[in-house]
Amino acid sequence: MESLDTVLAAHRAYLLGWNIGVAGGPDLPTYRSDVPHAPLNGVLRVLGRTPQDALTEARKRLHGVPRIWWVGPDSDAGTADGLVSLGAVQVARMPIMTVGIGAVAEVPTPAGVQITETTDLATFVPAYARVSGIPADGVAATIEREKAFTGDGTVLRLAGRLDDGRIVATAVAWISHGLVTLYFIGTQPEQRRRGIGAAMTRAAIELAGERGARTAALTSSAVGESVYRGLGFRPVGEFRLLTF
Repeated sequence: MESLDTVLAAHRAYLLGWNIGVAGGPDLPTYRSDVPHAPLNGVLRVLGRTPQDALTEARKRLHGVPRIWWVGPDSDAGTADGLVSLGAVQVARMPIMTVGIGAVAEVPTPAGVQITETTDLATFVPAYARVSGIPADGVAATIEREKAFTGDGTVLRLAGRLDDGRIVATAVAWISHGLVTLYFIGTQPEQRRRGIGAAMTRAAIELAGERGARTAALTSSAVGESVYRGLGFRPVGEFRLLTF
């Protein structure tokens, strides 16, 4: 099982793959996609900077876009509370969860759903945008950023489709640092509670395992945590997500 430091490094590497702005150094890495969706612009950690100094610099780099501060085990102790004292609002606490690929529980793929790798961003991105809260006027920019995505790793995109070809679920598998980190796991609202999300997660992990990954990682919402626990994931840390 990879260390928490490795899990965090892989997470940073993925989000930096979206960056078209100033990434900065290890003390204040930032990423800016210019997509009007806060999780796709943000601050990844704070090391050796006061919260006020970090906030001043981040505002310069990320002016004009909604953004998130990911404050986790790789940020200085007290960073989150320091930012709150400056006016930040905590929007979520998200567990960082991992599982050994060989320990993932078996789950069936629901009838009438086919899960395959896809490169068709024109249909894939709108599907995950609807679930993730990316506004309609941000979809075109998201497609362009996906096309231009660059990073020290491999991106695999999986689509769950009905027999008529409609995408009802998505998953992105990011293979880097010897592990796979999962993003944009989501099912369209009208197809939920059928086990599709668990099947998508399992399929993405299996595909990454074939490419050499040994561990799977993700950050979970409160809604998804029980699904991931059922697959074998366990918390190894936590992010506090803040915004101004």
